[in-house]
Amino acid sequence: MRVVAEWLLENGITVLGQQISWAELVGQLCALAVVFLAQRRTLATWPVQVAATVLLFAVYASAHLGGLAIRQVVILLISVYGWWAWTRRSDPVYGVVVRKGTARERWLLLGALALATTGFALLLSALDASWAPWPDAWIFVGTAVAFWAQGRGLVEFWLVWLAVDAVGVPLQMASGLWFSAAIYVVFAALVIHGWWSWNRTARVQRAAPARA
Repeated sequence: MRVVAEWLLENGITVLGQQISWAELVGQLCALAVVFLAQRRTLATWPVQVAATVLLFAVYASAHLGGLAIRQVVILLISVYGWWAWTRRSDPVYGVVVRKGTARERWLLLGALALATTGFALLLSALDASWAPWPDAWIFVGTAVAFWAQGRGLVEFWLVWLAVDAVGVPLQMASGLWFSAAIYVVFAALVIHGWWSWNRTARVQRAAPARA
């Protein structure tokens, strides 16, 4: 397994003078596919996400981005939860049932983002596990919160993803991961469309019982 990981990290393609390892290329393409699949509320979202986490863990660990590396482990665990949750929140017409979060859920999301980011950034600094602990922590926590909200079918998870992308693009560029930075830009465009799509679906699903 270690030999395979080293080969994936040490080999790849060159685009515009930038070396892109196979691990980064395939991992980010899988991550991009996850956003596309999530828009369509299909269960295939989660197994593809598992593949992305395995590859990107190796990429970020080799780039000394401890927060982003550990994030992949957390995403893997949350993906298992999301997979389980979506199988139980399905609708024969609309796919997974989605809704807007309550005021309490929104405050919980904001509180988790603020407190967990602060705590994790201080931990990364103490362990010298990242050269950019605060943005690294924000991306780590934001991703975990976004996937948790996605598993619960909350429309607001798209907005959390957008906030993650806003920090992720400059951090990836500063780390020399130019392909990943470009993928994050594409993420942002898909996230905006996904937020619009889930909002529309949430309105339709909310109105359906009333019509019935």
